[in-house]
Amino acid sequence: MIPLNDRGLLLGDGLFETLLALDGQVRHVEAHLDRMAAGCVALGLPALDRDRARDLVLAAPGEAGLVAGRAAVRLTLTAGSGGRGLDRPETPACVLLASCAPAPPAGAPARAVVASVRRNEGSPASRLKTLSYLDNVLARREARAAGADEALMLNNQGHLACASAGNLFWLEGQALSTPALDCGVLAGLARGRVMAAAEGLGLEAREVRAGLEALAGASAVFLTNSLTGVRPLVWLDGRDLGEDPRVAALAAAAG
Repeated sequence: MIPLNDRGLLLGDGLFETLLALDGQVRHVEAHLDRMAAGCVALGLPALDRDRARDLVLAAPGEAGLVAGRAAVRLTLTAGSGGRGLDRPETPACVLLASCAPAPPAGAPARAVVASVRRNEGSPASRLKTLSYLDNVLARREARAAGADEALMLNNQGHLACASAGNLFWLEGQALSTPALDCGVLAGLARGRVMAAAEGLGLEAREVRAGLEALAGASAVFLTNSLTGVRPLVWLDGRDLGEDPRVAALAAAAG
């Protein structure tokens, strides 16, 4: 049980990773642990106990009885108990937890609106998978209220950043574009695999700073995350978007 003075509960002081399990086998475990370990360094937390984290992740599907089909494993790290106020204890005693639930289907087409909630590219938290996800929650709530299932988020400069739960890509000619990390973007693991797969398909992967108008000339727009993989964006703010067979090819190549 999480104590009532846990800093993750009270202040969002911590990190998480969401991993895909297929028939009980958790995918890309070490890459997720690498990112959480880097997040601990960035937040000034003690070094991640990788062995403990790995054991929790690998055991989670079996403990939840989800060893057939698709499952989502959530690994959570909090900064532990800390009393009242913002200051951490001199030596935080971090808490690691893992849980598992059914995962959404892979590659389901998405409908999105552009959220009024902006991504704060000036905050280090915008490039980390922290427990402070309220902006994403509000953006998704706005999308649901508009009859969509995803929200695109711009940053404070008006540049494209990401979706509420995923990275953003678009195809135009031979260019595969995605917002640069300094736009307030998490370095998604699926994002990295898609960019690595681009060259093999004759595409030039580019990290860019661009406004919403950049999507107007795209042959296709899609989202990525570790659970749903590559997800075509087929509708945005009342406008149908194009399809491109290279999206499916990227999904297959990126695994």
